[in-house]
Amino acid sequence: MTDIWNQDVQYVPGVGPARKKLLMNERDIHTVGDLLEYFPYKHVDRSRIYAIRELNSDMPFVQIKGRILSFEQFDKGRGKQRMVAHFTDGVAVADLVWFGRAVHLTRDLNINDEYIVFGRPTIFGGRYQFAHPEIERAADMKLSEMGMQPYYITSERMKKAGVTSRTIEKIIKNLFARITEPLPETLPEFIIRRMDLPSRDEAFRKIHYPLTADDTRRARLRLKFEELFYVQLNILRYAGDRRRKYKGYIFTHIGAAFNTFYHDFLPFNLTEAQKRVVREIRTDMRSGQQMNRLLQGDVGSGKTLVALLSMLIAVDNGYQACLMAPTEILAEQHLRTLRDLMKDMPVRVELLTGIVRGRKRTEILDSLIDGSIHILVGTHAVIEENVQFLKLGLVIIDEQHRFGVAQRAKLWSKSLYPPHVLVMTATPIPRTLAMTIYGDLDVSIIDELPPGRKPVATIHQYDNHPSTIFQGIREQIRRGRQVYVVYPLIRESEKTDLKNLEEGYEMLRQQFAEYKLSKVHGQMKPKEKDEEMQRFAAGETHILVSTTVIEVGVNVPNASVMVIFEAQRFGLSQLHQLRGRVGRGAEQSYCILVTPPKLSEDTRKRMDIMCQTTDGFEIAEADLKLRGPGDLEGTAQSGMAFTLKIADIARDGQLVQLARDEARRIIDEDPDCNKAENALLWQHLDSLRKTQTNWGAIS
Repeated sequence: MTDIWNQDVQYVPGVGPARKKLLMNERDIHTVGDLLEYFPYKHVDRSRIYAIRELNSDMPFVQIKGRILSFEQFDKGRGKQRMVAHFTDGVAVADLVWFGRAVHLTRDLNINDEYIVFGRPTIFGGRYQFAHPEIERAADMKLSEMGMQPYYITSERMKKAGVTSRTIEKIIKNLFARITEPLPETLPEFIIRRMDLPSRDEAFRKIHYPLTADDTRRARLRLKFEELFYVQLNILRYAGDRRRKYKGYIFTHIGAAFNTFYHDFLPFNLTEAQKRVVREIRTDMRSGQQMNRLLQGDVGSGKTLVALLSMLIAVDNGYQACLMAPTEILAEQHLRTLRDLMKDMPVRVELLTGIVRGRKRTEILDSLIDGSIHILVGTHAVIEENVQFLKLGLVIIDEQHRFGVAQRAKLWSKSLYPPHVLVMTATPIPRTLAMTIYGDLDVSIIDELPPGRKPVATIHQYDNHPSTIFQGIREQIRRGRQVYVVYPLIRESEKTDLKNLEEGYEMLRQQFAEYKLSKVHGQMKPKEKDEEMQRFAAGETHILVSTTVIEVGVNVPNASVMVIFEAQRFGLSQLHQLRGRVGRGAEQSYCILVTPPKLSEDTRKRMDIMCQTTDGFEIAEADLKLRGPGDLEGTAQSGMAFTLKIADIARDGQLVQLARDEARRIIDEDPDCNKAENALLWQHLDSLRKTQTNWGAIS
């Protein structure tokens, strides 16, 4: 049976070489298994025949049964045609209509033969009609076997080649007719019983061809659970392996560097949340096991301060620390922040990015090897082969989702043993998503802001009243504050009517001729960008006009207004990140979301959510439900050979938790993976893995 699962899809009846190429290109279907996992996105009840007199125009798809009385063909000019078949069920009459090229579909239909017609009824000229209906000979259709008809997502290219949802349905039906033995099971009997699931064979057959809605529900439950269960089992197995196999450096000493900074240079008292997180990190680093911890904290919650305290623990124990940032701007910001915080402490912090070259680069590389650099801040440049440390004990990765797995893996070669790893993100992650993407990491959360911070007041305004917006900006500047203005594009695009940065910059220069403006966007050279950012940070300019390059890393406490034009073009999490650039001082700050008056329902919901809450986790949950999980890095990160084909992290939160609980029970009962009753689990898990590289251990 495994051979059938991996068999080339072209040998399935109804496919062949041409359709195989189409399925590969359009739906990534290569094998029989891929075809069976081409799940329908909906089912329509085909178990009932309606009388024409029972129809109404509010009905979804329905079917009627009867005979064709006659055909009428209408020439619409320029080769356009309309074919109408007058159809009766013996009591009333409805019209079946085909337009243009579809007229040829009527050639095989005969007057007085009995057909079953399926489509959406509408009223035209006082009579019900079905445009481009599905039509089958009644003799070929067994009503008792029809049940719920599956519908498959197809592309325009597939439809043009004659591969419709109905075509896929017939191909898969033919395939199941050939599979006479049950599909091999992938879950042990004790899990199937405990979770009250149908068998794998039954689930696959009934997800494609259910007889009732309950068949569909149970089949989906089984297939979703299996998918999520193996993701969680893989993550937890990796996490368990890592804890057993990878010993960590033991940092028991809290010495001069940590104590001097904590007692003499700490800019403000730590919040209780920051203290709790520092204790969790200290416990990890002295446990003898490698730390793999995720630090979540909303913008402005003080993650950098926690990172510095963690790095000073490494320094006090005779080791070096490295802070990786995704962009040069953010790396330079971290460097300045660390140096400003530590002032004249004897802890050497240096920067390594792509623009550090020549003699300065050579000096830094030499100082890393001789150990005279205690903390290195940099971009992906720090993972190049020629960058070596004397004793690298701690790696902190900021906004880690911007680094590829293979890039992060190179950090292993920088140290004799795996360094402790702390992953930081200012993007709040919904719990269900965190269990999938970061399921192998221990999680710390900073869930309170430093004292004196006021929540940012968020206001939604329409772009047809710009004078109100400009008046608010002018008032804040008069009070000595600074303003961010964000646009989604750099230059005008022919395909969109978005206001762009260049046009906006010129408009703002005219509106605020008495003030100084800076401009920053992604196509500027790093040096130019940095100069403009520095002018704004130093208070030399009043307004910074920018694209989203300021989404992370810019810290200007005096900036109290964030104006986001075309806010409807941004996701909730990105809007929240942008809003986090203000509200970093003690003054009341404002975020103005500017949109056109005409908005979709989803967009209006996004604007309402932003105005109602500043809680990043609440916003992230809402964003996940509105937009879905997107490309789940976690499935690739944890070494799985599949992406989620039927489960939905945004909507299947309870099932994610059930799957994780079941996977946790297996790992706890069988940590060495050698119990006979679990052999099927480990065998199937290994078949799903792309590679034997332990990506999960790299955080």
